Amino acid sequence: MVETDDEKQQRQRVLEAGADSDQTFGLRRLNQQELDDICRRHGRFLNCLTGGARANLSLCDLTYLDLAGRDLTNAELNGARLFRTRMRGTKFYSASLFATDLREADLVGANLCRADLRGACLRGADLSEALIMDADLRDGQMMKPGRSGALKALTYDKQATDMSLARMTAADLSFSKISNAFIVQTDFTDTILRNVKLMRADLSHSNLTGANLEGADLTETIFTGAIFRGAILTSAIMNKTKLDGADLSGALFDFNSLSRADTTGAKLPRSLMSLDVGLSQILAGHLVWIDTAGKEGHRADFTSVDLTGQDLSGANLAAADLEGAILKGANLSGCVLTMARLPYADLREAKLIGADLRGANFMRATLIHANLSQCRGGPVHVMGANGHLWPTSFEHARMIGVIIASASFPQAKLIKANFGQGKISDVDFSGADLRDADFTGAVLSGVVFDNADLRGVRGIDDEA
Repeated sequence: MVETDDEKQQRQRVLEAGADSDQTFGLRRLNQQELDDICRRHGRFLNCLTGGARANLSLCDLTYLDLAGRDLTNAELNGARLFRTRMRGTKFYSASLFATDLREADLVGANLCRADLRGACLRGADLSEALIMDADLRDGQMMKPGRSGALKALTYDKQATDMSLARMTAADLSFSKISNAFIVQTDFTDTILRNVKLMRADLSHSNLTGANLEGADLTETIFTGAIFRGAILTSAIMNKTKLDGADLSGALFDFNSLSRADTTGAKLPRSLMSLDVGLSQILAGHLVWIDTAGKEGHRADFTSVDLTGQDLSGANLAAADLEGAILKGANLSGCVLTMARLPYADLREAKLIGADLRGANFMRATLIHANLSQCRGGPVHVMGANGHLWPTSFEHARMIGVIIASASFPQAKLIKANFGQGKISDVDFSGADLRDADFTGAVLSGVVFDNADLRGVRGIDDEA
């Protein structure tokens, strides 16, 4: 990455002023050669070789240096300054990073499992795809003598354990402790937060789209204005959780647990009873809308409507809007869903046998244990001056345990779809975009992948 002139000037100011400030006084500045030598000796220490020594980088200034790909398991970095340090893929397993400055650091793909990150400042850091399981990110403060000799708190920003503006996309923080942390406007898209302790943390205006918070303790946690579209909140503890103004479209949660939270102004599912007209009237009006090309009748709008267990078999819902709808256990067999919108929809255990899914949008929908046998999911030719093909989309869809037999999804968009543990037989995926899709544990037979994009696919072998 090439630095701009502004970034070079900022780096110079940091290097000149950082170690002499009243708050960070006393840090020892290392150069790259010195750091490389410490890492080399730490590697020998980990392998029980002569000449090895455990890395102790506590109270060292490593600003802008390169630690990418190093193994610093069990290393000491307490109070170290790692502002914009490159640590992509670095292993910090069980390392001590108490009160460490990690602002704007590059920690993409790093391993911080069981690390002590209490009081660390991660403001603006990039931890995408990082492993942070069972880590301790609670608040904490390091004290050390100032210029006058009196004890002063070592701080690198206004907040202790500051994770605001950080990027945590697809990271795994399962079982970590992050209580009392300041995590405003942080990106947790597709992040795994299972059984995490987030009590009294402030995640206001953070993005938790597709995040998994199953079993998380969210007692008194602040999620004001946060986005939970398609997130998993089942079994989460939400005592006095502040969800005011939050967007819970398509989120999976337990209503009993949610009732203990403050949901003032939150975007939540709507009941059928709250609609102006009945279900049969909506379906009839939608048929008129289809037959008259939109000149009469009304397009069916079931956005965020709870349709749990409803029998909609054989219904014509072409181009209907079901974004964020709850269709758990619903019967959609034989339904016409051509060009319908179902992003973030909850279709767990739903039956879509023989449904027409051409051009339908199931982006980030949840289809766990759903049955899509005999479905048609090919593209639709959109007419017009710039006519083009409109493919069926299951991008980022959760399809764990899905049953698909004798179906076709040619040219479908299936990027990062999860088919884990599914039963898939005699299915046509020819020309489909399956980049980073996951078939781990799935039983596949007679599946056609001709001309499909299989880059990054997991769980299929050459024979399949």
